[in-house]
Amino acid sequence: MSPLQFGTAGLRGPMVDGPDGMNLDVVVRTTAGLAAWLRDRCLGGGVVVVGHDARHNSAEFATATAEVLAAAGFAVKALPKPLPTPVTAFAVRALDAVAGVQITASHNPASDNGYKVYVSGGAQLLAPADTEIEAAIAQVGEAAGVDRTDVAPVDDALLRRYLARAATLPRSPERTVRIALTAMHGVGGETAVAALQAAGFTDIHTVAAQFDPDPDFPTVAFPNPEEPGAADLLLELAEEVGADVAIALDPDADRCAVGVPGPAGWRMLTGDETGALLGDYVLAGAKADALVASTVVSSRLLAKIAAARGARHAETLTGFKWLVRAGSGLVYAYEEAIGHCVDPNAVRDKDGITAAIVIADLVAALAAQGRSVLDVLDDYALEFGLHTGVGVSQRFAAVADIAATMARLRAEPPKTLAGESVSTIDLLERRGQLRSDTLIYETATARVVVRPSGTEPKLKFYLEVVEPVATRDDLPRARARAQSRLAELRAFTG
Repeated sequence: MSPLQFGTAGLRGPMVDGPDGMNLDVVVRTTAGLAAWLRDRCLGGGVVVVGHDARHNSAEFATATAEVLAAAGFAVKALPKPLPTPVTAFAVRALDAVAGVQITASHNPASDNGYKVYVSGGAQLLAPADTEIEAAIAQVGEAAGVDRTDVAPVDDALLRRYLARAATLPRSPERTVRIALTAMHGVGGETAVAALQAAGFTDIHTVAAQFDPDPDFPTVAFPNPEEPGAADLLLELAEEVGADVAIALDPDADRCAVGVPGPAGWRMLTGDETGALLGDYVLAGAKADALVASTVVSSRLLAKIAAARGARHAETLTGFKWLVRAGSGLVYAYEEAIGHCVDPNAVRDKDGITAAIVIADLVAALAAQGRSVLDVLDDYALEFGLHTGVGVSQRFAAVADIAATMARLRAEPPKTLAGESVSTIDLLERRGQLRSDTLIYETATARVVVRPSGTEPKLKFYLEVVEPVATRDDLPRARARAQSRLAELRAFTG
């Protein structure tokens, strides 16, 4: 059996015995390897933050991680209870720690767990650190032979600092907004409510059945706010209480999905819609020449907004390990999979809780003007064209079939898509940080991005079309045209 591969986000996998699963022996040996790697870089004795979520075995894995690091001579700051991943990321940066470890599998199924690593500065690892740490782990003997020392958890001072920072994010004086919120059975509920209240938002209604941490995620088939049906209880609550906005956090609260009321009832915004709204709102309060960032698979709308606002935009590969390193002056970054970084100076990773605060701030500010986020999205359609996107996945029985399909797409790229001629960009031909196994097919008004999944045997297709809009009365026809053209693009995905 092959051991779990240590990647740039650490480890993630099913909780089973053996080297191919997340279990105590794997956690102990991984931590010993991480400690050796840090010492080799003259970081021995530095501060390391250890946090965890509320999944099965997370507390045990975090205790073992802290004890191995302490025995290796590091000053370990073990967080006092199950807390959101962004709190650990914040603590690493706030304490100038040499590293941080969060035991979490984010929005994976209940059977999984993970080991996420942050390095100095509070960002995720970049290659080749992952392979270097993996090599150090391979040099560790049996887990039973690894030294461990008891560690007393710290108090809640770091959590209080995180909440105090989050409270500074609203720009508008308006606080009249009714919020419906779900923690999706994860660890974000208590912290999110405290953060929103600290920021002045007190009219908060929570989905009681999903508020307390429950590692079995009993009310959802898959604990991911993006999954069909996952937000049903939230939207029912939002309708019941007459909310102005609905917020869904994933189980470790690093991602945030947003629901809003409209003429046809409540609906969840896409990650790209939320990304455009948050990016524009953050830029409105930023200094001139500020930088926003999104990924190659995200909508192109934010880049157009940035240019119109006199700001800079950077495009990176998928993942916040790239986004938070997009360049100087970064004020906001997002990826279409509902990940948003609204305060990169404090948390250099996606953070669903602070994103929720800025969304509440935006909704309250708009409401005071008699407007809504849907009005703003219509404004964008008039100014920049209606940007409409969707993700499609194609599963394969074997990983080799994925490579063969990518090879065929490179050898035989489409000549036309949705009736327009195509230009092809192959990121394997690029140098630098954008080089990756990714194909981009562009037309004058459409784009298809194709890349293999990093975690599953499937290809992922990201489709986007842009429809011109002359007047608000033309919006319904533009939306119909966009859906028709997306259907044409779907045919390409097989």
